[in-house]
Amino acid sequence: MSKLILTNEVTGLGTPGDVVDVKAGYARNYLIPQGFAVAWSRGAEKQIEQIKAARAAREHATLEEAQSFKAALEAATVKLTAKAAGKEGRLFGSITTSDIATAVEAAGLGSIDKKKVEIATPIKTTGAHEATVRLREDLVAVISLQVVAAK
Repeated sequence: MSKLILTNEVTGLGTPGDVVDVKAGYARNYLIPQGFAVAWSRGAEKQIEQIKAARAAREHATLEEAQSFKAALEAATVKLTAKAAGKEGRLFGSITTSDIATAVEAAGLGSIDKKKVEIATPIKTTGAHEATVRLREDLVAVISLQVVAAK
């Protein structure tokens, strides 16, 4: 087991600044090379405070503000235009979290981080879909998506 400090949010593992124990191979082959974590040491404890302060600055300032943003996201349907689609609405490729974050901003709903967007199953067809956005540790919004093919 390896003890690590997370520098980014990892679904199912933790948020930035958390100290986690993971298997050595997972740490060596995925978390550290991708920049999601750094090795834990006593000197690295100072980094935890910096990471948590940066995360707090990026999060919505208050719970009320985050809840109003959640209500705005859930009330709207975000339209995404896929570059190319074949017969029966199958996309050539898929819709990414980056595409969703860009579409939310283009719709005038506000800015969200693509790392906070989660898609349960890959979006590879036109039509209605859903995605979730983690606004805070305790607040998740569900976005309605409408995927259409470009003409």
